[in-house]
Formats: sequence, structure tokens, C-alpha cells
Amino acid sequence: MGRRKMVIRRIDNSTSRQVTFSKRRNGLLKKARELSILCDAEVGLIIFSSTGKLYDYASTSMKPVIERYNKIKEEHHQLLNPASEIMFWKREAASLKQRLQYLQEYHRRLMGELSGLSIKDLQNLENQLEMSLKGVRMKKDQILTDEIKELNHKGRLIHQENVELYKKVDVIRQENNELQKKVYGTQEANVASRSPHPNYTLNNGYDLYAPVHLQLSQPQPPNTDTPAKSMRLG
Repeated sequence: MGRRKMVIRRIDNSTSRQVTFSKRRNGLLKKARELSILCDAEVGLIIFSSTGKLYDYASTSMKPVIERYNKIKEEHHQLLNPASEIMFWKREAASLKQRLQYLQEYHRRLMGELSGLSIKDLQNLENQLEMSLKGVRMKKDQILTDEIKELNHKGRLIHQENVELYKKVDVIRQENNELQKKVYGTQEANVASRSPHPNYTLNNGYDLYAPVHLQLSQPQPPNTDTPAKSMRLG
């Protein structure tokens, strides 16, 4: 069995009417709240019960919602009325014309055209220029301060990296010193145990136990000269 469709008409029983009002009021307020959150809509809901009790909900505040409603309602009414529409656009044109004249006059003052200005106007213009110059200087100082902070931060990072590299180099140097002591100390002990005489030298004058320093050199070209006389066998 399907759900029986409810007939929309006034409920005669006062108790049932009050219960239905409470349920549907809460559901309506919930739907209005969900609509404002999900759709980013500005919602205003006003409910008066049969006893005159007020229930309302506004996504922001009820007063600006009502003011916005009245303004749009009035503008819509003016657009529907030809005479009112003409007056509306005349007011808009006059306002824009006045704004344009003010901007043109302000631009001429900034460009140095000061003719016709009174002492008060000149003082106001001077104050505006000083405030603008102060704002420019503050912005410039802020940018320079931020750049200096960034450079100091990079400098500290580079200094920290240099300290870490210096520590690594110092550890490697100490390990090399210890290795040289072990290698050359073992060689001297072996020489002392074999003979009390001074170190032997090769027939070419080099010390047998002198440290060996290897260096890369360019390869020598092979000797392609053929001997003048070949050796005979037999």
C-alpha cells in the first residue's frame, strides 16, 4: 500500500494544527539553513504563528536582508514604470557625471595644474600628497625589510652549511692523520727490527721507505724507431 496523499487544507483540530505547525516550522527553518550553507545564498525567513508569535532565521542578519529586499523591490518597480525608469537613469547619469568631473579635477591637480585653487584647496592637496608619499615610503620600507629578512635567513643557512662542511673536512683530516701514523709507524717498526743501519736507498738515490706521491702525467708516445741492426739468431 502506498502512502496516502494528504489534502492541503486548514486543520480544524487545534492540537493537531499546533503539532503540525511545530514540525513543519522546524523543517522549514532547517531547509533554509541548509540552503544558505550549501548554495552560499543569503536567506531570510520570517514566520508568524496563528497566535502572533514570531519565528525567524537569517543567514547573516535580518536587517540587511530586509533592506536589500526593499531596495531591489523598489528598483524593480521603477524599471516596470517608464517614468520612474527615466528618472532613475537620469539620477545615475548625473551621479556619474559629477564623479567624472571630480576625477578630472583631481588628475589636473596631481599633474601640477594649480590655477584657480584657494589656500584651503592647496593645503588639502599638500596633505593628500604627503599622505600618498608616506604610504609609498612605508610600502618601500616594508619591501626592503622583507628582502633583508630573506637574505639574512639565506645567510644563516649558508653559514650553517659551511660549519657542517668544515666539521666533515676536519673529521676527514683527522682520519687521514691517524691512517698516516698507522702506515708509517708500521714501516718504521719493520725497518728497525730488520737492521739498525740507516734507511736503504735504491741505486738511483731514492729512499726506499719514503712516502710515495702519485701524480697523473700525459702518456708517452711509443718508441717507433727501428734499430739500425737487427740481432741475428743462431
